[in-house]
Amino acid sequence: MTYVADVLVALAFVAAGYWAWAAYRAHAFGRRRPVPSGFTPTVSVLKPLCGVQPLLYETLRSFCEQDYPSFQLVFGVSDPGDPAVHVVHRLIEEFPGLDVVLVCDSHALGTNPKLSNVVNIYKSARHDVIVLADSDVRVGPEYLRTVVAPLADPGTGLVTCLYGAVPMPGLPSTLGAMYINDWFFPSALVAAAMQPLSYAFGATIACRRDVLDALGGFGSVVDYLADDYMLGRAVAESGRRVELSPLVVQTIVDEHDFRTLVGHELRWARTIRSVRPVGYLMSFVTFGLPLSLLALACAGATPATLAALAANLVARLVGSHVTRRTAGIPRFPDACLLPLRDVLSVAIWILSFCGRTVRWYGQSFTIDRQGRLRRATP
Repeated sequence: MTYVADVLVALAFVAAGYWAWAAYRAHAFGRRRPVPSGFTPTVSVLKPLCGVQPLLYETLRSFCEQDYPSFQLVFGVSDPGDPAVHVVHRLIEEFPGLDVVLVCDSHALGTNPKLSNVVNIYKSARHDVIVLADSDVRVGPEYLRTVVAPLADPGTGLVTCLYGAVPMPGLPSTLGAMYINDWFFPSALVAAAMQPLSYAFGATIACRRDVLDALGGFGSVVDYLADDYMLGRAVAESGRRVELSPLVVQTIVDEHDFRTLVGHELRWARTIRSVRPVGYLMSFVTFGLPLSLLALACAGATPATLAALAANLVARLVGSHVTRRTAGIPRFPDACLLPLRDVLSVAIWILSFCGRTVRWYGQSFTIDRQGRLRRATP
């Protein structure tokens, strides 16, 4: 037990160092400022929709309020009876001067239902710069100017954005937002600091039409669960840069209960595992608080175990504060939940190795070793 405790203490100190570095990366990223640019080509913004999640009107409205000369909004649903249609009609009436298109197309072009929707609405995009953004993303009026600016350089093939999470009321939603704010966001910045970005985040993907079409369009990733990741990788492999915008957008997290929360996070975990298996396997070294608690259980309250626990508590609390300030997310009174959040993350990490099945859009899928989706056999 002493040997096990020593290993756990060593790993816990590694985790504390990791989170200290992540806090530094978040601080450095927060000091970046968008570079003013006169590059304002006409843009088509694609917004695939499915159902009405909380604050859908507010998130979609934020795209209608852009400080940008000329842009088109293309909303898409696969079912004409989708309640999101009413929200779009409300925006069309409220902003009669905007170029807004609503596409209703039920054709399933692949196993990824969201990307099938995107491929269908892409046909209605009229401009040469394409911006794809999730339906639960909320942005400021400078959003389009900022994300499009790097595309003025022909060497830039794609621009993407990190995102912070704003939870709806309830413990499951709070824990879901903490996963994004206190684990995903800083971890993404650490990964971006270690090597050039070669993938994208679904919150925002901006690219030129010629680059996208040369890769086969959105249809080239319509069978992948991690479609954003695969599209960014294809751009990087073509020899063009994937740029991380200094702009951080916000996403709304609404988890009705713990079963829904675990289902969502298990899907994300198995997605990451499918595209970055080695990195995902090594991510256990980020679970500093659970490792410290295990060391404490094995060896008792020794100076080493207490120091490891204290180091991880400080690193996580400081990192959480810095990350949320960088992401522009209000500081929620949830610091006491960090140990619970990390224990839940460990459980999700372990469960992710116990199968390849995920639930999405009310259907069961399996993920093969290349990250492709297959409909699960009943």
